[in-house]
Amino acid sequence: MVHLARLPRLPEPTRRALTFWRRSIQARVVISTVVLSAVVFSVVGWFLLQQTRDGLLENRVDAVVTEANGGTAAARNLLDSAVGTDSDADTQRQQLAATIIQRGETRGFSAVLFGPSEPGSRITDGGATFTPGLDTHSVPEDLQAHFDHDTSTAWTYTNIETTDSDGSTSEEPGIVVASQVTLPADSETYTLYYLFPLDEQAQTLALVTRALLTAAVLLLVLVAGMTWLVTRQVVTPIRLARRVAERLAAGQLQERLKVAGEDDLARLATSFNQMASNLQRQIRQLEELSRVQRRFVSDVSHELRTPLTTVRMASDVLHDARTDFDPVTARAAELLQTELDRFETLLADLLEISRFDAGAAVLEVDNLDLSAVARRVVEATAPLAHQRGVQVVVRAPDEPCLAEGDVRRVERIVRNLVTNAIDHAAVDGEDAGIVVQVAGDDHAAAIAVRDHGIGLAPGESSMVFNRFWRADPARARTSGGTGLGLSIALEDTHLHGGWLQAWGRPGEGAQFRLTLPRHAGSVLRHSPLPLVPADVAEPVS
Repeated sequence: MVHLARLPRLPEPTRRALTFWRRSIQARVVISTVVLSAVVFSVVGWFLLQQTRDGLLENRVDAVVTEANGGTAAARNLLDSAVGTDSDADTQRQQLAATIIQRGETRGFSAVLFGPSEPGSRITDGGATFTPGLDTHSVPEDLQAHFDHDTSTAWTYTNIETTDSDGSTSEEPGIVVASQVTLPADSETYTLYYLFPLDEQAQTLALVTRALLTAAVLLLVLVAGMTWLVTRQVVTPIRLARRVAERLAAGQLQERLKVAGEDDLARLATSFNQMASNLQRQIRQLEELSRVQRRFVSDVSHELRTPLTTVRMASDVLHDARTDFDPVTARAAELLQTELDRFETLLADLLEISRFDAGAAVLEVDNLDLSAVARRVVEATAPLAHQRGVQVVVRAPDEPCLAEGDVRRVERIVRNLVTNAIDHAAVDGEDAGIVVQVAGDDHAAAIAVRDHGIGLAPGESSMVFNRFWRADPARARTSGGTGLGLSIALEDTHLHGGWLQAWGRPGEGAQFRLTLPRHAGSVLRHSPLPLVPADVAEPVS
């Protein structure tokens, strides 16, 4: 057996948000449009930022390479002018370092002079002169390794680390351009590193980013507002139609939609109003027909009572004197008496049905014991059961099974169920007989009547409560029923707020279950007895 873990209960704000999302078309359209627009703006903004960044860096690289070449050319001119003088290598090196550092301070970049440079030598080995405050680790290792096998000018991106006079350090992105010169005094090769910061480009890119974000936010707000206005024009008529439809469903058949314009929504409103008018006319016709029918049944039932009383008096006289008649006349008097009994019962049932249809039936609520009701009904129907050769058994708990209800109506329900079971019970075989089972719990009480007769075909469990319906039209009513008993039982059950359900299977009999709430007005959620009998094997799927 697989046990499913219980999911944690969502917080109240989350459940309200999900409910609002499910119920509001306008919210879903607006939010979906804003989300999709945000995705599109993000992609377009990222593309524009990349293009702007690449353009800024490309222009900056061209500028710093040109600046570095100019600085190298000036250094070479300085060294060429020193040829023929008596200056030594140290003097030339110091003049070269002072020139490029001063040029860098003037033009906003840092400089490093390293040398003599030989393959495999690095700035960290010592011998470098650089702008004060510059961290020589700002020169990447791979750029220094470039001159191990090549002497051409090279550049790369880096992070320029500097130390201020107060000891604080800072780091900013930059570009390093490297080239080499030869000192005439010692013919040694020295490497010049120019470190150009990218702070202006970073500021420009930040400005562009802020502008794009501001524009994107404003566009999203504009898109959300436009979507809300557009969807409102469509959703508002739909909401009005929903409210009118709810009023129509509640019985306010005079409600109509206001028609404005000639667009699709206006034509929809016109069609809706036409449909409502047709429904109102048909419902009123059906109500009038139903009222006439109920009045006819009620009037006929009342009008028949007077001649029936006269016929009954004459029938009683004939029935009492049947011993003085010949056998054929005596039998006719008995048949007349029997059919008059059935006719009176039919009239009583028709009057009861008319009261249900007119909504005039009321309950006289009192405490009742379903176990006692079942025993009284079984005892009252014992002659009929004996006549049919059927045994009726009551299975009830020893303690009372109490519920609040109308004793007369509940007894009528149970009597109809038992007599119906006697009509359709099996007479022969080990399964012959009827079982009346009673059970209850803290919330409900139930009676189930089980027979082993012809049963019910699929779909007949809901039709069995229809008026004058029979499972087998060719089968005679041995109890003299009118065909309205189960219909009246169902109406009585509804008055109590209970359930009356049927189960049946061809050849395996049927079971009817009455479930009543313990307290009048309570809502039923389960029944103490199963609808499908325990002695029935479940079909193998």
